Amino acid sequence: MAFAVAALCAPEARAQAQTAKTIETDDYVAMGFPIAGQGAVPIGPLVPSLYGNPHLLGDWGGAQSWMQKRGIFLNIALNEEYMGNITGGRTRDNVFAGQVAAGLDIDWQKLAGIKGFWTHMLVVNGHGRNFSYSLGDYVSNPEQIYGARGNVVAHLVSMYADKTFLHDRVILSAGVIPTGTFFDFDALACNFMNVSVCGNFAPGKYAPGGRDWPSANIGAVLRVRPTERTYIMGGLFAVSPHSFNGGISGWALAQDGLGKLSSQFETGWDPAFGKDKLLGHYKVGFYYDNSRYPHLYEDRYGGSYQASGLGARRQSGMWSSWFMFDQMLMRSGKGLADGLIVIGGVGYAQGNVVAMRDHEWIGLLQSGTPWHRPLDQIGIMFQHMNMSRSVRLQQESSLALGLPFVSNQWGTVYGVQNWEQVYEAFYSVHLARATSLQFDFQYLQHPGATTTFKDAAVLGGQFTTNF
Repeated sequence: MAFAVAALCAPEARAQAQTAKTIETDDYVAMGFPIAGQGAVPIGPLVPSLYGNPHLLGDWGGAQSWMQKRGIFLNIALNEEYMGNITGGRTRDNVFAGQVAAGLDIDWQKLAGIKGFWTHMLVVNGHGRNFSYSLGDYVSNPEQIYGARGNVVAHLVSMYADKTFLHDRVILSAGVIPTGTFFDFDALACNFMNVSVCGNFAPGKYAPGGRDWPSANIGAVLRVRPTERTYIMGGLFAVSPHSFNGGISGWALAQDGLGKLSSQFETGWDPAFGKDKLLGHYKVGFYYDNSRYPHLYEDRYGGSYQASGLGARRQSGMWSSWFMFDQMLMRSGKGLADGLIVIGGVGYAQGNVVAMRDHEWIGLLQSGTPWHRPLDQIGIMFQHMNMSRSVRLQQESSLALGLPFVSNQWGTVYGVQNWEQVYEAFYSVHLARATSLQFDFQYLQHPGATTTFKDAAVLGGQFTTNF
């Protein structure tokens, strides 16, 4: 089956559609089949997509059925998180944070007879504060929701259109797009609360050319599926030189300085092995941003810019690359993710301008079918993150000169950064239709990639529902 023209590929799931078989017929029907087999296709951290979903409040008194028959898919979702460290870190603290998300997908073939054309818009309203400040760890954010999303009523996450060609074998998307909605995302990673691999991975998503949720870049993506089990896609995005794409609200689309481009490429294979159809997803890709960035350590002569006072040397271009996978090892039910799944990957970035050089992760997920709780899930994950040699040289220079440490893409720096490791385990309980409560434990070794603070043990919880 081809990629769904409306599906946003993101955390828990990848939806697929049967439009290729029905798009030219009078009985055309848009259908979504999420990988989780539960009817929920999240977009960004735990925000379900706007069609093919169960809703806590059912059919909204008939309103959902009326809209969906006309190609209008409206959804409102709630995510509330609690997190606190029981030991270690910068300070002992606990925080609440959350968001409400609302989105609208329109199938214009059903609404107005325009074949293979969809539009999408997603906005969020966030509240709470960032736990990373209290913890002293901006390198591995243990929470998914980490701030008020610009302190605006409706922060723009995405607004774009899809047009399909050749029976969905070719899909062109253009507009305001979080790049990780399409590239370098892991379909199952947002089952874990730690945001370092949620949706797409650090370091790539913290560089201006690859920013993701809740930021977006103006651009376009072309997806081609040569076979039913392979895909190739490329994207071109305007790069914002500002700290926030689209301004702090996301709506300032005509920002100044958008003259540079990030070009992204990814190819993947989605096999199904054996009689049990053990599904897998394997992908490799890279992006290149042709902007100029300051070297983290060197001046024009190759020495410390802090010592010489000459200013950092400007470096042309920035790149990031990745290999990511998930593979079902054993099936325990009919659901597309009903079984034991291994998930992992490696990601790299250009270390002389990006503070984190590489990131590796491996984990296991299991649905609750073996203990007669098919909509529950349990998981464990290990992550390792290396900071770049250039940022270490910069911080050692700051220390030697008695200067304050320089903040980088990950935020405030509390010491010379080397590496950090994260051990995580969770259990998600299905409470009601489209509603779950997750219990999470994380152990952060070298918080902030330094030895300034003691290793931290963190307890968290997450409540999600799709109205």
